[in-house]
Amino acid sequence: MTMVYSPNIIGAEGSMINPMRIIGGARNAGPIIGYEFRSALPKRQFKELRAVLLPEKKKFVILKIGYKFNVRDRCVVCGVHHIWDAGDTLRPPIPLSEVTKGRPLQGTYCPRHASFFKQLETIEQQMIAEKHGLEFKKYVPKPKMPQIMNRGPLVTLSERDIVSLSAKGWEITPPVAETVSAEEKLIMLLIELKSKMAQIDELVGEK
Repeated sequence: MTMVYSPNIIGAEGSMINPMRIIGGARNAGPIIGYEFRSALPKRQFKELRAVLLPEKKKFVILKIGYKFNVRDRCVVCGVHHIWDAGDTLRPPIPLSEVTKGRPLQGTYCPRHASFFKQLETIEQQMIAEKHGLEFKKYVPKPKMPQIMNRGPLVTLSERDIVSLSAKGWEITPPVAETVSAEEKLIMLLIELKSKMAQIDELVGEK
């Protein structure tokens, strides 16, 4: 059976986790996905997500005392370590002991559970909107992808792409043409000159 290494989870008995035990577990660590609700009613959906986002508690024999992952930069639900950027739009607020109320905790939410919290907020807004007869836009979580992947396969390079890549140290060689006019050679030289200047600015900025 294939095993998955998960070093960021606190309190795990070992560093190897059986993937068969974490499939379908909304409280477990994982990628950013949309939560699949059992009910179509907003109130029940709200209760479902609230139960998922409750902080994991410590177990002492049969008693549950305190919180297991109440540590800075740790997800209070699954224990995954994550440091949020200040400008991240998915960055959650300070977790509360009862999710929507209670005392503030020291931990945070991982990206997966932060997306669940966004869904929880959306459902809450939906219930308020329906109560007052208003419209709202539904939140659909999407995994982050690098900008170059969003653009798809590169088949052409713009002048800006060439300058940017050359500034990072890439050597861009134009395709060999049978006949190159003087105007085309001039354009190529100008692009190469801009690339070299951008590379010089990059090196000067690192000092």
